[in-house]
Order: sequence, then C-alpha cells, then structure tokens
Amino acid sequence: MPMNLLAKRGGFRHHVRMVTPAFSDCINKLGVDEKDVIPFGRNKAKISLDVLDKPATPGKLILVSAITPTPSGEGKTTVSIGLAQGLQAIGKKVCLALRQPSMGPVFGRKGGATGGGKSSLTPAEEINMHFTGDFHAITSAHNLISAIIDNAMFFHTLNIDERKVIWKRVMDMNDRSLRSIIVGLNKQGFPRETGFDITPASEIMACLCLATSYKDMEERINRIVIGFTTDDKPVFARELGITGSVMSLLKDALMPNLVQSVEGVPCFLHGGPFANIAHGCNSVLATRMALHFGDYAVTEAGFAFDLGAEKFLDIKCRQSGLDPAAIVIVATARALKMHGGTALADLKNTDVDALKKGLANLDAHLDAAAHYKRPVVVAVNKFFDDSREELDAIVKHCAERGIPCAIADIFSQGGEGGKDLAQMVVEAADRSSAPFKPLYESALPVEEKLNIIARNIYGADGVELTAAAKKKLAQFEASRLTDLPICMAKTQNSLSDNGRLRGRPTGFTITVRDFEIANGAGFLVALCGEIMRMPALPVSPNAMHIYLDDKGNVQGL
Repeated sequence: MPMNLLAKRGGFRHHVRMVTPAFSDCINKLGVDEKDVIPFGRNKAKISLDVLDKPATPGKLILVSAITPTPSGEGKTTVSIGLAQGLQAIGKKVCLALRQPSMGPVFGRKGGATGGGKSSLTPAEEINMHFTGDFHAITSAHNLISAIIDNAMFFHTLNIDERKVIWKRVMDMNDRSLRSIIVGLNKQGFPRETGFDITPASEIMACLCLATSYKDMEERINRIVIGFTTDDKPVFARELGITGSVMSLLKDALMPNLVQSVEGVPCFLHGGPFANIAHGCNSVLATRMALHFGDYAVTEAGFAFDLGAEKFLDIKCRQSGLDPAAIVIVATARALKMHGGTALADLKNTDVDALKKGLANLDAHLDAAAHYKRPVVVAVNKFFDDSREELDAIVKHCAERGIPCAIADIFSQGGEGGKDLAQMVVEAADRSSAPFKPLYESALPVEEKLNIIARNIYGADGVELTAAAKKKLAQFEASRLTDLPICMAKTQNSLSDNGRLRGRPTGFTITVRDFEIANGAGFLVALCGEIMRMPALPVSPNAMHIYLDDKGNVQGL
C-alpha cells in the first residue's frame, strides 16, 4: 500500500515515500489462526485471547523508557518502533506492544502518538482517533458505574455516604472545566460535588491493562472501591450488582488490537493509561501476545524512567510476572541541552557545554535503572541538525559509565538506522541476570514505600504528607487498603514534583497532597504537587490545526 508521509523534524520538512506491506502479510507473519482474528476494516484487527492458550516459547522482553521529557521531544515511541524495525532488519522475529493514544493529547498539546517518519505505525489517523472503540467502551463502562451509584443513592438501595463517593465520571478529552462539578441539581436528586477524570486515568483502564483474563478482569471490577459508608467502611463495586453489564461493555475492548509499523513489524496496540496520573503501560495481555509471537517483544513505558518505567517494574511486572531482559533509555542531544540550560529557541545551535551539564539528567535515570539489575542500553534519537560533536559527547559519557550507547537515525532511515541499536539490545538481552525483584515490598508502610521511591528514583531527600493526605491515608489504613504498590501521580517534566526544575535537582522533598485508592487495579495513587487527573488544553490546542481534506483524509496530525 503506497503511503506519502510529510514528516516534520525540528523545523525541517522532507518528503518520505514508503510502501507499507499489506496487513494480511502482517497476520501471516505472526501465524495467527484465521478464527482468532477479528477484522476492524482493512488494516487493523483484534486478536482473540484464545491464542495465549496455545503453546509457544516466550520471547525476550525489551523495555524502552527515556530521560525527563522536554518541549523539544524525545521520541520514545519512535525509537521503540525504530528499534523493533532494526531487530527485524538484522533477522530477528519481533513484535511491538504499545499503548493507544488518547484523544485528549491528540487534540491538546502533544498531538498524535504513533511514532514519526520511517518509524511509525499505520493507520496513524485511525489509531489516533476512534481506532477500534476501546476508549469509548472503557468510558461507557466507567460511567455506567457512576450512573448506577447515583441511581442507588436515589432509591436508597446502597449503604453509602453521598459525601464519601469517590467514583467520578470520565471522558477522553482534556477539559479543565470538568475537574470539579456539582451534580444532582434537579428536583429528584440531591446535590453533591464530584468531577471528571480523563479516560486514561479511569480505574477501568488500569484494570483492563493489568488483567490477565476475562475472569481476572471481572474480579478486579468487583473489588473496586467506589466510596465509603458513614462509618468509613469501604463500599465495593460488586455491591452494585452490575459487574456482568460492565464486563459486557468491555468484552471486545479486552482483546488486544493488531496493527503494523510502516515496515511491517506487528504491533499489539492496547490500553492507554498516562504515566503521570496512572501506571503508564500498555496491557499485560498485549505484552504477552507480543512475547508469544516474537523472539523479541519491544514495549515502552510512558514518559521518563522515574514515572513509566518505575511503574512498569513495580506495578505491572509485580502483578503479571513479566521480566524485562534489557532496558533502553532514550535521550536526544536537544533534550540534554535543555536540561543543561539551553533555551528552546536556541536548540539548533551547537552547545556541548550545556549538553554535558544536561547529562546529569541521563545519569539520574541510569542510576535509577541500576536498582533493578537489568542490562541498560542508551539510544540517542538522532535529529537532522544534531552536531557530530554533541553526539560524540553523549557516546563518550556513556562509555565512561560502561553503558552501551547507539546513535539511532530511525526517523529518517527506519529499521536500517536502528540496526546498531538493535544489535546492542540483543547483546544486552543475552546477558544473564538475577531473578527480577521490585524496588520495595508492597506490605511495607505507605510512607516507607513513598520514601524508597522518592530517594532511589527521584533523588529526593524524602517525602512530606499534607494534613489532607494524612487524613485520607488513615482512612485507607483503617480499611486495610494500603498493602499495595504505589502509583505516583507526579509531573513528567522534572524528577521533582516541580515541573520547572530541569536537569537533576537536589535538596528537594516530594509533597503528597492526597491519596486515591485503585483497589481493583491493585495500587494506591499518591497525588503529588499540582498534578491533575483531568488535563487542560493549551492556549493554542492541536485541535485548531487538524482538518479534513476534500478526499476525506485527516490532515494536520
């Protein structure tokens, strides 16, 4: 299928002409039985969970993360796709397992999330918008619970204090006006404060991404805490009596989606929790399918290592038994210069001194990754105007630390530009490593777990809890809801909880202002700083630049 891609990279436009293999070739490459493929149009499908019941030798899992993001863009998804294409180019059987984009960022600040240039997924426009309807199903399932809660309170069929309902509503759009609202302003209702989260922050999304089967998903929904009684006893979703209906809405959504890269690498694209407000990983089921069909499975965890990768390892791997054979940390010369003090407008200028200063941020993530005792490779995502001097400085720095480092020109060259990185990753994954061990035990006291994460992963002096957070924590402890891993809701723009502090901040504490319980998903959420579970739109959102051309093609993504 011919495809014209107009790629923009750091202000430089060039036309890239590619021929994407037929989607049927992707299915044939996997060797999936026809009865296990549920087509969604010509170029995407869902894959039945039945495939996981068939014998297969699981592949090696490669986890891709990154340094702290900057407005210059790091390209973690692009590198994940480019790495997979590079593995294919050196003769390896490989699959991708990635998250689905949310329409909030697509129409907001970040735009599409399907990679870029010759390292991207197809069909990009469909993936970035409605795709196979998974987000709509999750939104509907979540809001069905919300409606039934209000209905049960109206008829007094549920023992719950209306002031202590913690289950909000969700929608897949950035809308700051919905963060805090009042419902029940009709004659038959009773007013109460609530609000909307974005769909990626829904506990239904988290449950779907951590579930291992339909039965496991059902059990997770049943144990969701929706609120508390007047004497602070937890009220569970199972008490609503609608788990069957919720599961019916999620029947298709639980099956991973199959698409492909522009070079024909199969990609299981499924689930989309954000890493700054949720656990930031694609579904366990999609990851297992990638391991089932590939000798190597490349996956990514949202934002930087301190958020996505830490949660991947301490939440997803803890619950699922997944164990990465190697970790890739993505960096760019541009981002390192920003962490070293270069202004966004000046990034086109060579500044090795600023870059060397910014390497402290890379070091922080390398130090954090070392706690998990897995081989690490640094991937430098090359931009067209990176100077040789800057790239050499990164490679030299990594060599001094004993870390393999590859310059990946995967945006312009696709798999061919990712072959060096792929070879380094294969060599890293072949090294023997000790059995995986999370950073902390989930049964530890909550404040001790928080301090372990803050000190070892963020480089903080420790953690402080506000009075409101201490009160909420005491409520959860009294209900025995705290023997869970921690999901930190923290800014992605800094290792600290202050998004303005770039580089490698020191001498700071992490302030936890509140807690939320995700008992169905199986983690406790610690809300830090000003982070919101419903993002806002910028002054000039991407929605202002997207349009439909005369032939019905989406442009501007």
